[in-house]
Amino acid sequence: MSESRRFTDRTEAGERLGEALREREFDVDIVLAIPRGGLPLGRAVADALDVPLDIVVASKIGAPGNPEYAVGAVASDGSVWRNEQAFRGSGTDEAYFEREREAEAANARQKAERYRGEQPEPDLTGKTVAVVDDGVATGSTVRACLEMLDGTDAERIVLAVPVGPPDTIRELRERADDVVCLVTPSDFRGVGQFYERFEQVSDDEAMAYLETES
Repeated sequence: MSESRRFTDRTEAGERLGEALREREFDVDIVLAIPRGGLPLGRAVADALDVPLDIVVASKIGAPGNPEYAVGAVASDGSVWRNEQAFRGSGTDEAYFEREREAEAANARQKAERYRGEQPEPDLTGKTVAVVDDGVATGSTVRACLEMLDGTDAERIVLAVPVGPPDTIRELRERADDVVCLVTPSDFRGVGQFYERFEQVSDDEAMAYLETES
């Protein structure tokens, strides 16, 4: 793999994303990062664009007996995306999906409240919003987040990620107003493949990025 296609860490990937957004002259008003791994990038992007940083949260809905296999995802407001192919292929039924949707929506809502603390949700009316994560594979949580934002009064939604497989990025272009993806490798096997350092980000570490001033 070419070294030019790898990022040192999430912060460096965020700096490159911020530069790409500036070059494309997106008039971004706010950055919404997807916790946890999206927050180091979100901080770097928000600093580069000199705009506020906040969060958008979704939780994956796993298949019966295989929680790592996403049959969908749900955002903190209950907005849901379902992978119909995975839903049918995994033997998931409607009752199971609805139970998991309710449980994961509650988890996402609690996470959003924990991260924001006393801060209110941002008013997105008329704003250009950049949604940032550290990369996408199937993009299940990103899709649920985009579903949620589609129900707001935001003027424009820009998805900004460092890396993702070509087919997923192509599908996401149909769900966001714009998509900025720095690398779309045909040999994609996982997001961590494209980072030199890709340690897990703890909740405490992630929340610290929200407290850092630009």
